[in-house]
Order: sequence, then C-alpha cells, then structure tokens
Amino acid sequence: MQKPHYHIKENSWLASIAAYKLGSEKMALVLGKTIHLHHCSREAFLANEKWLKHELCHLKQFQQHGYFGFLFKYLWETFKVGYHRNKYEVAARQAENES
Repeated sequence: MQKPHYHIKENSWLASIAAYKLGSEKMALVLGKTIHLHHCSREAFLANEKWLKHELCHLKQFQQHGYFGFLFKYLWETFKVGYHRNKYEVAARQAENES
C-alpha cells in the first residue's frame, strides 16, 4: 500500500469536540485525508514521531477501507468494545513503535 497523502488542519473544531469527549488536552483526529489538531501546532505534531505514526496508521486505515466504510467500522468497533480496545486504535498504538 502506498504512503497516504494528507493535510493538517490546526485549531479544528472537530478535534476540539473529540478532546472534550475523551477528556484530553491535546487531540489529533483523522477524517479521510486530513489530520485535525486541537491545542497542538502542526510543527509540534510533526515533531512527535509516535503521535505522527499513530495518525498515519489511521490515514492508511481510511485508505484501505474507504471513507464511509472505515467510519462505520471504527464507530461500530468503538460501540462494541470501547475506544481503548477498538482494534483500529490498538493497531495505531502498535504502529507508534514501528520503525
């Protein structure tokens, strides 16, 4: 699979809502080909290798399953087992440590 192309949106209201829901000060949220950031600059995000790898994994998941296919699968998985045990989040956390 080819490396995904992406855009970064700082000060995203979508990431702000996700941060509020998850009780997190900083947030990155992927929708399609865009990484939405809350309380984090583009430069700080790109400098954090683990965080970048995590979100790049989600970009690849969108690419693999399609936009609506991945959204449905991700939300269904979260509904069934919760955010932290969601298999897509587990895979993204594992990607953080890959070289």
